[in-house]
Amino acid sequence: MSDLEITLAALREAVRLAPGNFPLLRHFVGTLMDLTRYDEAEQTIREQLGRDPRQPDLQLLLAEVFYRQGKNSHALAIVETICNPNQLHPPALVLHAKLLFRNGDVQRAVAEYRRAVEYDESLADAEFASLLGIRSENSEGEFSDLLDEEFDEIVDGRVRVLPDDIEQPGEFRFERPKLKFDEVGGMESVKEQIRVKIIYPITHAEMYAAYGKKVGGGILMYGPPGCGKTFIARATAGEVNSAFMTIGINDILDMWLGNSERNLHEVFQNARRNRPCVLFFDEVDALGASRSDLRQSAGRQLVNQFLAEMDGVDADNEGLLILGATNAPWHVDGAFRRPGRFDQVVFVPPPDEAARVQILQIHLAGKPSENLELKKVAAKTPEFSGADLKAVVDQAVEAKLQQAIKTGRPTPLSTGDLLAAVKQVRPSTKEWFATARNHALYANQGGTYDDILTYLKLK
Repeated sequence: MSDLEITLAALREAVRLAPGNFPLLRHFVGTLMDLTRYDEAEQTIREQLGRDPRQPDLQLLLAEVFYRQGKNSHALAIVETICNPNQLHPPALVLHAKLLFRNGDVQRAVAEYRRAVEYDESLADAEFASLLGIRSENSEGEFSDLLDEEFDEIVDGRVRVLPDDIEQPGEFRFERPKLKFDEVGGMESVKEQIRVKIIYPITHAEMYAAYGKKVGGGILMYGPPGCGKTFIARATAGEVNSAFMTIGINDILDMWLGNSERNLHEVFQNARRNRPCVLFFDEVDALGASRSDLRQSAGRQLVNQFLAEMDGVDADNEGLLILGATNAPWHVDGAFRRPGRFDQVVFVPPPDEAARVQILQIHLAGKPSENLELKKVAAKTPEFSGADLKAVVDQAVEAKLQQAIKTGRPTPLSTGDLLAAVKQVRPSTKEWFATARNHALYANQGGTYDDILTYLKLK
């Protein structure tokens, strides 16, 4: 055994005998990281977390291991849990700043770094500060002043003042979808929750009226991207033959102070004039972000306006059905989950095997094929989203086209073609579940994310 292995063995045993000695643990984990033994470092920390899962210093150490490996989403999920408004943790703020900077969010990185150093000057990192553009007290102050301007933005690490003559479109269009639930593959649990909350109050209005129950309310759908949240929102409107309006962040957000709130109010007013109406907010976390995470007052005002509109403070929301979709429910302000708002939070998982067969059938419709064994393909795609399955079909079609161009003779798609395409497509849900798993394990107040733990067989 080499001297290095002897030293590591001694440290490993010391950590085992003194589980509460955090400086010793940090030294051992730091040594393992320097040797790029990240798996052992992670396992060592998880063993300690098994004894004390809510210890922020242990959680932060695990986040550092992920950061060193470049697993940004893993690290960010943990750090955002630690950096809550009720308990300041300056070292976590520094790591949060580094993660934000790595993701290109320079403005928030500067804000987080400065907060950390204000509370603990020993955390100052001259090299990192230089990367942020903070090179001296004067330059830091000047940079901060620029960040406070609500009409400025940061591009590639530089502050850019937006021109004065930009106008934002304010036109919202309604549609009446023909799509029905039977055309949506799988998601039976999601459909049933939407039926009870949104569809039955309209189709059985007399019964609800007899009990004094108003028609309206909201559901927040969350889950990995590409799993059909938008699709099922449109099918919901089709089921009740109502008006449907999709709202994205570009429809609301405006560079001028107060315009975003006015745009949001106009959306709700238009929807009220076209009742019954399904109002679908995509990426709702961008409009309803947690106010504790928002540095500028303009963002908090927009959240307050959103809450007031959902409550119907100055108007009646009877017949207004609100669906929200997000890939990051942990970033949505908790006030949105109170009764009368998004009081039902629905997990939209990747499609099960039966649903994957249906989705493949939909995407293969009209394409030449022969003797397709879609159950075999579905069995090979357990973590694939609906979007991933479409990519599989597209990949198979492209391969067939290339073959047809070379031979001059088109041939139908086969099961083998689809299985070959499966090997070329990486399921996009894996990274989302890596982030969601950390939130479900370490920030699951009230059991909000129990569905994730159940899906991952961790509960």
